[in-house]
Amino acid sequence: MFDYVWLIPLFPAIGFLINGLFGRRLGKKVVSWVGPSAIGLSFLTSILIFFELIGRSPTERHFEKVIFDWVVSGAFQTVIGYQIDPLSILMALVVSGVSFFIHIYSVGYMHDDPGYTRYFTYLNLFVFMMLTLILANNFLLMFVGWEGVGLCSYLLIGFWFEKDSASNAGKKAFVVNRVGDFGFILGMFLLFTSLGKHGIWTLDFTEVFANASKLDTGTVTAITILFFIGACGKSAQIPLYVWLPDAMEGPTPVSSLIHAATMVTAGVYMVARCNVLYSMAPISMAIVALVGVATAIYTASIGFCQNDIKKVLAYSTISQLGYMFLGVGVGAYSAGIFHLMTHAFFKGLLFLGAGSVMHALSGELDMRKMGALRKKIPYTFWTFFIATLAIAGIPGLSGFFSKDEILWQAFSSSHGHFLLWLVAAIAAGMTAFYMFRALFMTFFGQSRVDEHVAHHIHESPKIMTVPLMVLAALSIIGGYIGVPHVLGGANQIHEFLAPVLGGGAEPAKAHAGISILSQAWASGGEGGGHGAALELLMMVVSVVIALIGIGIAYLFYVKNPALPKLLAERWKGLYKLVFNKYYVDELYEILFINSLKNLGTGLWKGFDDFVIDGTINGIAYLIGVLSGAMRKMQTGLVQNYAFSMIIGGIVLVAYYIVRAIFY
Repeated sequence: MFDYVWLIPLFPAIGFLINGLFGRRLGKKVVSWVGPSAIGLSFLTSILIFFELIGRSPTERHFEKVIFDWVVSGAFQTVIGYQIDPLSILMALVVSGVSFFIHIYSVGYMHDDPGYTRYFTYLNLFVFMMLTLILANNFLLMFVGWEGVGLCSYLLIGFWFEKDSASNAGKKAFVVNRVGDFGFILGMFLLFTSLGKHGIWTLDFTEVFANASKLDTGTVTAITILFFIGACGKSAQIPLYVWLPDAMEGPTPVSSLIHAATMVTAGVYMVARCNVLYSMAPISMAIVALVGVATAIYTASIGFCQNDIKKVLAYSTISQLGYMFLGVGVGAYSAGIFHLMTHAFFKGLLFLGAGSVMHALSGELDMRKMGALRKKIPYTFWTFFIATLAIAGIPGLSGFFSKDEILWQAFSSSHGHFLLWLVAAIAAGMTAFYMFRALFMTFFGQSRVDEHVAHHIHESPKIMTVPLMVLAALSIIGGYIGVPHVLGGANQIHEFLAPVLGGGAEPAKAHAGISILSQAWASGGEGGGHGAALELLMMVVSVVIALIGIGIAYLFYVKNPALPKLLAERWKGLYKLVFNKYYVDELYEILFINSLKNLGTGLWKGFDDFVIDGTINGIAYLIGVLSGAMRKMQTGLVQNYAFSMIIGGIVLVAYYIVRAIFY
């Protein structure tokens, strides 16, 4: 099956072409089959390749399929080629699997939308680009997928472009991602030229990582920081996170697709894929971890005061991505990918559950206009409840195992530190609070549903609830492939990813002396020096913190619903600051948007109007003056022409007379 890896991205591409070119003629029923089936076939192919991969020994779990030569210029040659290894096939399973269920859900959710065909066309293209990104065997092809998912996010976030808010959100996502992409492409150029100095003109992953030792530490640090700038844009980290909450303007299944399986996970995957480079650059790893943990706690605080159910989930996604970057930043690459996988299950479920709530309430998003829905839409409630437990890190569910692995590595890794663990653990408690706040406001308490909507409340059809149930099951069992040794497990996902990601922290220790920063960072502790008892203790503490968050949410939104309003009035300034998302959007508008507008206006009025238009208008005026003078010579009157001829003759005669006399 390895030779057929190209089928994984090909099927969504075919679905995109069929629906894009012939969808309107074929009709909605055919589109409904083509869109999900294309992703289903990719998922099936990924499963078959996965089983063939695990049938091989760990040292043989790498395969590259070259389709054709792409760019050949002198010593440089790159190909359209796909790579199969434990990391890429795991990502392919997650992306194609979760996307498949989102496509099925979309058939019911988008059934009455006039842009139905266009929707599935964009959705198939989105998955094709993401699969290209994760299966590419070189940086250049990865960048094609990287840019492709950016384009598709613009198309899908602004899907309902008739609304100004949707079109503006699409443009915002596109522009902010271009900032990050600029960093990525600079990093790629620097990597290419730096290896070229050693006669290695390549962007192929295998060759780049095999020759990475030829690069000096400063160059690798610059390359990895530039790559991380790209990751900050794509995966919505500080300071480039501002586009993701606005992305909620797109259809809810699109939000689920962006947040769970595609696009935002691209940055985490890219850092994990480049683990050889990052492990050579302790400063870069420190930056990744610090930005990740700062993003995790910062955006978790914003989730406290959001009333739009999708906005709560959006800030939750940014926070969880921060956890993933914390994991890869402390050298626990497999832990970061593990959380990426479990997050895809419960976050995809949460967004689809929010869509089911909206379906029941005629599109309502404000949780203040919900309440007491658990008995009216029971399937949605129970699946949403399971996902909430998972993201809160309750033992036994998938989120517990992956989040705990990151917390432990943040504490015990040679790149970790107690303060990193502490901030991340507090963020975990905050996550539990705002997620159960959303659960309680939506499904518990008294009904606050508008009376015109209340009598229409109904459970979603099976085509929407069945994907919820499947993702709920995965949210429960998905973490058991990563049960830690301290709980009697084998941490199978770590073993599986070890050929690609294992041992990544050791090279960083070898380079730890390059600066005071890296020395301080590396002194956070040695993983082997901590006992099982301490790991269990830290696990218990993190669970207790999460339970405290749940308890506070229960007190505020079930036991005493008047308490949040009293606290908001008492701490009015703080509440207003958090409610308005720390005014970061407004700050960016002043610093960047308005300043660029002013610069454009100044160039327009100063250079364009004065220099460009002035030059053109001046030339036109000069030609007008000259032509006006010339026009007087061409009157069209015969007597004027005769008079001119006589005058001319007199002048000529006078000239010759004067010449004869004096010369």
